[in-house]
Amino acid sequence: MTVSAFSFLRTPLAVAVLAGAATVACASSPNNTAAISEADVLAAQQAWGNALVQISKDFEQGGIERARATAKSVIDAAYGYNLGPVLFKPTLTVAPQTFRTTAEGALAYFVGHDDNFPNDSGFALKGWRSVEVDNAALFIDGNTALSMGNVSITDKNGNVTTVDKTWGYALDSEGTLRIVLHHSSLPYQP
Repeated sequence: MTVSAFSFLRTPLAVAVLAGAATVACASSPNNTAAISEADVLAAQQAWGNALVQISKDFEQGGIERARATAKSVIDAAYGYNLGPVLFKPTLTVAPQTFRTTAEGALAYFVGHDDNFPNDSGFALKGWRSVEVDNAALFIDGNTALSMGNVSITDKNGNVTTVDKTWGYALDSEGTLRIVLHHSSLPYQP
């Protein structure tokens, strides 16, 4: 069985977003159902990073509508909102909108410009140029996987922001890897 790191890689928009992203093969479990591999998780993390950078570049080159279209495609393809609520706690959110269990909340976090989420300035619009994931550990069990570690994001001025990141993944009924848990926070500073 072959699963791409987010099925949106085959859409025209995504071809531009993630040119060169690889399709990864999934292993099979004893009962012949799909299983996530370490390569699947690593490809998904790389695709997420590439997409964040592309949203930033699209904002700079085409404005908020272009960035919003890219972000919506990424969210629709990468996250499991089609499966139910996603357990998404972005880095820079405050009560009462700390958690983003809907696609609309995730979109507002990534690109802002939503009156329903007035504190969101658009995390993905900050001029990001590269993303590096340093996993502390991966836990994989059949069609679910968890990762935890640091993600370092570099902006166009060379400034690096490092966040603590936990992702949870599940395969949907079509074998597409989906983010179903996304927790991000700034490292503790004593």
